[in-house]
Amino acid sequence: MTLPLIAILRGLTPDKAEAVGRALIDAGITRIEVPLNSPDVLTSITTMSRAFKDVAEIGAGTVLTRDEVDAVSEAGATFIVSPNCNPDVITYTKDRGLGSFPGVFTATECFAALAAGADALKIFPASLMGPDALKALRAVLPPQTQIYPVGGVGPDDFATWRAAGANGFGLGSSLFKPDWSVDRIAQEARRSVSTWEAGGKA
Repeated sequence: MTLPLIAILRGLTPDKAEAVGRALIDAGITRIEVPLNSPDVLTSITTMSRAFKDVAEIGAGTVLTRDEVDAVSEAGATFIVSPNCNPDVITYTKDRGLGSFPGVFTATECFAALAAGADALKIFPASLMGPDALKALRAVLPPQTQIYPVGGVGPDDFATWRAAGANGFGLGSSLFKPDWSVDRIAQEARRSVSTWEAGGKA
């Protein structure tokens, strides 16, 4: 079963793509996002999508335009993550058969993203919103809405955010930094998975 944890590999280089991907998958994280402001990002996405197409979902992050949706789709990405709510990009993403995770912060953006067909909402930056604001949003959003806090959250925050209504998380610097060894990335991935499986308690 795919856990609702998305690894955000900002700064990943192609030479590390397969090893890092394998470490994450072995730890139990099978949704992997490579932001477009990473070096030679299309090569990394292609490498991982070919190597792990049967065991993981490889996506692209910081996607802002239709042209970028096209480019990462051709590279093998199966889901799109954005920092913003652009209904045109969301609709186009869905028309191409890809998963859509747009960034939202306000109730207006949440409802606009859902109306455009988003599969889940990326609360960004989550550290500025805080769990209390998510509780307020949960009171008005459709109950089936999938919500992923991203930005300044890690396994130590899982329990608080889950109590506020989060369904999953996007994990960036708590899980991956370009200068970390594969062993350290694997260790942090295992910690995130074990904390999630423990109900959010480290």
